[in-house]
Amino acid sequence: MAKRSRITVTPGSGNVFADLGFAEPGEELAKAQLASLIGQVIKQRRLTQAAAAALMGVDQPKVSALLNGRIASFSSERLMRLLTALGRDIDIVVRPSSGRRVEGRIRVMEGIHP
Repeated sequence: MAKRSRITVTPGSGNVFADLGFAEPGEELAKAQLASLIGQVIKQRRLTQAAAAALMGVDQPKVSALLNGRIASFSSERLMRLLTALGRDIDIVVRPSSGRRVEGRIRVMEGIHP
């Protein structure tokens, strides 16, 4: 009978970029979430990469990179501009941090307003 090894499981923090030791994990997570929203809009609107590129004012290879998770060359600001070009409004709300956290956080939330 084969010997069973124990697997150690470490709970994540909720931010994979923090867990992997990125310098700015909040920013990286926000960029990933913005890119994901861009992908969702493109899919919902059934746009080709070329059509999405034309709407966003970028070339098709940039859309391909974005949809394939290669977002290192995109800033949060640029991703937000791409979302607005796709007809999405972006609201930025700044408020005091809640709970016992000393440092604030960046969070991207998708919302539907009436």
